[in-house]
Amino acid sequence: MGLGRQKNTVYSQTMLDVTRLRVLVAVARHGSVTAAAHALNYAQPSVSHHLARLEAETGTKLVQRAGRGIRLTDAGRLLAERAAEVIGRLDAAENELAVYSGMRAGRLRLAAFPSALGTIVPAAAAMLRERHPSVDLRLTEAEPPEAVRMLRAGYVDVALVFRHEPEDQAADVSAEGDGQPAAAEPGDVREQVLLSEPVHLIMQSAPKGEPLLAPAVTEIWPADLARLSGQRWIAGCDRCREHLLRQCAVAGFTPKVAFTTDDFVAVQALVMAGLGVATLPAMALQAARNPGVRTVRLRGSRRCVVAVRYGEPPDPPATALLLDVLRSTVGPAIPSPAATAPESAEADAEPAAGAAAESAAGAPAPVA
Repeated sequence: MGLGRQKNTVYSQTMLDVTRLRVLVAVARHGSVTAAAHALNYAQPSVSHHLARLEAETGTKLVQRAGRGIRLTDAGRLLAERAAEVIGRLDAAENELAVYSGMRAGRLRLAAFPSALGTIVPAAAAMLRERHPSVDLRLTEAEPPEAVRMLRAGYVDVALVFRHEPEDQAADVSAEGDGQPAAAEPGDVREQVLLSEPVHLIMQSAPKGEPLLAPAVTEIWPADLARLSGQRWIAGCDRCREHLLRQCAVAGFTPKVAFTTDDFVAVQALVMAGLGVATLPAMALQAARNPGVRTVRLRGSRRCVVAVRYGEPPDPPATALLLDVLRSTVGPAIPSPAATAPESAEADAEPAAGAAAESAAGAPAPVA
């Protein structure tokens, strides 16, 4: 009996107060006690008190003086990062419980990368609003690493991400059609492949001199990129840049990257101005196609679009609704942007279920 009381005492002494963790997160996010107090609607002495009590609870120095202000120690930054995740999950749990108990209509928060926000997300949002008008959908633009961090911190319910995979691997995953993860991820998140799409090399459609590739060429393999080793290249986000470097490495060269931008509209404008060549996925071309560029299908790899959720199944009802409309949206193939440029390669984003058949297609036209 005495031992049980002793264990409970030790446990209570090591528990961290959630309110004080919120204060620490606010200080980390806003950079000062004054700004944190304003954001939390607290008095400044109250914020200082909570920080002092949190240091006493942890037995660790969390903040230190820096001129007239303060800054977090290494331990403070570590605790603030973990606290942000914990608080985010608590807030998400509160919202989910409120939905289950009927206190308010469902709230959904989706983080997605730009080309998804320009194609499948608006269609899914419209479908969700039509079928379930009481669900409140909030959208945030974020590249995959940031979207997953937001998911883990509880700021969003679903993260749409992408990754490039070998064409045969993408086809194998898509052919399964069972919603299982396409690649191993840490155990706190679950994945579902929504679609697999081709990647295209883009260049000027009407250059002043000789075209880089003969007009009849509609598809090439990475090894064929060696013909473009002397060109300047326009790179995209970190993941897209890594994909470009890998494909060029297959061809035996390192691309001369002259410009870097994750804005696919800017990429096409730079290409149209003759400032370089680039690669873009089909969804980016579907979202905004510049008529002054030519596309050539780059075989050998594809880009998979994946919906990521946090925690164990089943998904909350509102999250399940969002996944349903996302799957419905990508069910039919996205219209081909090649319809506006007959000389260009086919640039359709294909649903996940159809990728296996596509990978068995015949060989591309020979490179001139």
